[in-house]
Amino acid sequence: MKVAVYGAYGHTGRFVVAELHKRGYDPIPSGRDPDKLAALGRDTRPAAIDDPAALDRALDGAAAVINCAGPFALTAGPVRRAAGRAGIPYLDIAAEIEANVDTFAQVTTTTVIPAMAFFGGLGDLLATAAMADWTSADEIDIAYGLTSWHPTPGTLTAGAISRQRRDGRRVRYTGGRLEYHDDTPSTRLWPFPAGPREVIGEFSMADIVTIPSHLAVPEVRTHMATTAALDLSAAQERTTAETFVVDVRVRKGEEERRMVASGQDIYAVSAPLAVEAVYRVLTGQTKTTGVAAPGKIFDALDFLRALSPTITLG
Repeated sequence: MKVAVYGAYGHTGRFVVAELHKRGYDPIPSGRDPDKLAALGRDTRPAAIDDPAALDRALDGAAAVINCAGPFALTAGPVRRAAGRAGIPYLDIAAEIEANVDTFAQVTTTTVIPAMAFFGGLGDLLATAAMADWTSADEIDIAYGLTSWHPTPGTLTAGAISRQRRDGRRVRYTGGRLEYHDDTPSTRLWPFPAGPREVIGEFSMADIVTIPSHLAVPEVRTHMATTAALDLSAAQERTTAETFVVDVRVRKGEEERRMVASGQDIYAVSAPLAVEAVYRVLTGQTKTTGVAAPGKIFDALDFLRALSPTITLG
């Protein structure tokens, strides 16, 4: 079965292509740069995002498309619309908050899953699994304990566009809505399973979009290990893969539920997340249609267990 990968030559795109091969799919590499595509040595389909006809040709014969090409503020709309014209599912790995807001605002009869990646997708699945039989909660906190974070050029470009879109302000999800502000970031100690670490509070990631899209929780916060945030701001070349722990706490009144996941390489783990999602969509293992977060469209706990041993639940 053929699955198109837009941005196949990018850092995460290469992981996705490899994972598709591993799972027995036939990837169709596509993207904006013909020369970078040609270097993959496969039957490739170049397509500019402002050329609908080329995008249609890129998706011809594909059962689904995974968009790995950031910045998603520029690519998500055109590739998603091409998928709609082809009548096939669209998934992306967008971590951009504003780009995900744009996608969730769409109305479509085809399956669309934004942020099916480490940021946005994994946190949403963990939070949904932690909620279990609760229909609502008071607050959800997600703490990212990364040992480091040396971003790819694509991550840096996407982040710059997001900052431009919100005029350099920070964003949080509070009182049941996104709120933009200029408050100074604060730090706190987070009680990770292996011991407390300092995190930057309200270091907002795509989880503040995916989780509220289907869970009745008025407060959703994400926090980042201070050391990783400093690495991100320094923007050094990516030479080593970080290890990570994602600690999710869901609170309702005096009761708290917790889910923890750990692994290595936040970019590499996005590939099994996205490809497992494609597999479940194409085999009918879904609970809804249209635009949906991972935790809404899939059985969250079953999905997470399927990612073993790439991601370890604790």
